[in-house]
Amino acid sequence: MKTALRLFRHDLGLQLRQGSDLVAPIAFFVLATIFVPLAVGPEPNLLAKLAPGIIWVTALLATLLALDRLFQRDFEDGSLDLLALSPMPLELAVLAKVTAHWATTGLPLIIVAPLLGLMMRLDAGSYAALEISLLLGTPTLSLIGAVGAAVTLGARRGGALLAILVLPLYVPVLIFATSAVGAVAEGLPARPHLLLLASMLVLGIVLAPVVAAAAIRSALE
Repeated sequence: MKTALRLFRHDLGLQLRQGSDLVAPIAFFVLATIFVPLAVGPEPNLLAKLAPGIIWVTALLATLLALDRLFQRDFEDGSLDLLALSPMPLELAVLAKVTAHWATTGLPLIIVAPLLGLMMRLDAGSYAALEISLLLGTPTLSLIGAVGAAVTLGARRGGALLAILVLPLYVPVLIFATSAVGAVAEGLPARPHLLLLASMLVLGIVLAPVVAAAAIRSALE
């Protein structure tokens, strides 16, 4: 665990030093959301209805932007070989790297989302559901993305292939997350949708590192 924690701190520090890795997903998230009122008009009821879906779709795509770099740099410089040969289980190393990825992509999106919700005229009672759905859903996106990044490791045009692989797997997260926010706006409980998101997160924590580690080992052979 100490080695995994050091790996997490190393990856986190590396991504923070390379400012573009941190700024690009946030900038995309903000700009893509801002364009929606410009396209559909400023009508408050329409914006409020579209807000959960728009915020979640742009958050999903912003998370996808940084996925191709999750393992690729370490693969190119030989660091993945060292991780695979180290005493630390590769599955734990994958989980540490995914956590660092989420901390520099998903976490900033959670912080910025309420401001975008305000701009999109999101219902006042829906902010808590939006934040909880992002808190549960964005780590799941990173875990699913890690599997896709590992499977496409070393492939030509890996970024395009990665998007094709993971976007269909993102659909359940998108459906339950937007349903949770929409349910609150309609006066219904968001708890069932959030519990499904939580169970998907737990399942992702258990399975995604194992599958990603197996794909990495295959790519290194």
